[in-house]
Amino acid sequence: MLTAIIVAAGSSQRMGFDKLFALLGDKPVVAHAIDAFEQTRSVDEIVLVGRKERLSELLDIVRSHGFPKVRTVIPGGERRQDSVCAGLAQADAEFVAVHDAARPLVRPEQIEQVFEAARKYGAAALAEPVKDTLKRVDARNFICGSVEREQMYALQTPQIVSREVLARAYETIFAKNVSVTDETSALEHVGAKVAIVTNQDFNFKITVPGDLELAKFVLNERAKSP
Repeated sequence: MLTAIIVAAGSSQRMGFDKLFALLGDKPVVAHAIDAFEQTRSVDEIVLVGRKERLSELLDIVRSHGFPKVRTVIPGGERRQDSVCAGLAQADAEFVAVHDAARPLVRPEQIEQVFEAARKYGAAALAEPVKDTLKRVDARNFICGSVEREQMYALQTPQIVSREVLARAYETIFAKNVSVTDETSALEHVGAKVAIVTNQDFNFKITVPGDLELAKFVLNERAKSP
């Protein structure tokens, strides 16, 4: 029904250390992301894409935490789109869910909601409404204009789309020699429409050290809830 491609091949340059292996409570960041997909009814298999030099460590995490849905752990590429395409080549299901391993706070029910929308519309993504004031700046970092935040969203993952359409989208951007940062950007090149599933919960990407502390706080608060 659904193959999850979890992308764990980033360089963590802004972090100063590999954030995916940092402990968040009782397990690494990447294990939290995997666990959310393990708990869903819809996900049949997980393809974990990591950096070549850390594949053995990812395999150890999969074994030690007992993640039966992880079918394979494979090396990624230089860019995110290279890693996603490597995972796509291993996917068997009609739909694929691409998720950043650096988003450990995603909930299983959110994954199911995005999948439901993808089955209805062909493609869907989790996204958060922009709440901050948005400004344009010039080359010297001086404000030069405003951006209306109405109907503006910050895209998150998972992003779920039919495997056939996503493969066609990536074939197109590779043919055009274009780089993209997520699947919705690739889908724009083939005119595919993507439905937004609004998220009001925490699902931020671990990017700087302070994000780890915030993620720990969120998980502790969730643990207190019945």
